[in-house]
Amino acid sequence: MTPPATLPAIDVHDLTVAYRDKPALWDIDLTVPPGVLAAVVGPNGAGKTTLIKAMLGLIRPVSGRVLIHGQPYAANKQAVAYVPQRNSVDWEFPTTVSDAVLMGTYGSIGWFHRPGLRQKEATRDALAQVGMTEFAARQISQLSGGQQQRVFLARALVQQAPVYVMDEPFQGVDAPTELAIVDLLRGLRAGGRTVLVVHHDLSTVPEYFDHVTLLNVRKVASGPVAETFTDANLKATYGDRVRVEIARG
Repeated sequence: MTPPATLPAIDVHDLTVAYRDKPALWDIDLTVPPGVLAAVVGPNGAGKTTLIKAMLGLIRPVSGRVLIHGQPYAANKQAVAYVPQRNSVDWEFPTTVSDAVLMGTYGSIGWFHRPGLRQKEATRDALAQVGMTEFAARQISQLSGGQQQRVFLARALVQQAPVYVMDEPFQGVDAPTELAIVDLLRGLRAGGRTVLVVHHDLSTVPEYFDHVTLLNVRKVASGPVAETFTDANLKATYGDRVRVEIARG
């Protein structure tokens, strides 16, 4: 079922997260419209990964709520496919590439049901989309960093979710893999999906994304890249620690 285009894909209200009484995120309001490729950027320690994890219920916020297409996330988890940071995964776990991707279908069929022909076909299609078909039988521990990231993306693709949330998908990958990932994300957007990406390379924001949120514990600004990714907002987010030449049309 296609979600209503009039509702925000992601709607975050009054989200606050603290670690040992120190705020990691403070009173975040964030709206991500449907069908955009959106970046979350900010300095180290700004709370970018914390924001993602709090949105997805992986850490408990002090306050706040998250709606996915107008419904509480807890009641609409299948609408979101999550790609965590690659370094947060045990890549020594004994499983093949194909099986790792197939696990992405369990959310729709349940952990106690065996995947059928449709799920296996979706796995093959996803591996083909990320250029990993020839590695289907290989152990994930034998993959390079870029190949591991492609497997993660394939695992998200088989979920066929309307919303994709990705934490640093370009981290540690080579240039060809980065370009392949960008093409994949653009394809998701072209298919009406919403993609929210924690991103660190400011120089590629105008090229890769059409929506951006600048974060430093508090939300500094959020909106279309052309209006939001400005020198003034970057200075408010990073101070004088960074200088970025913004690509302008």
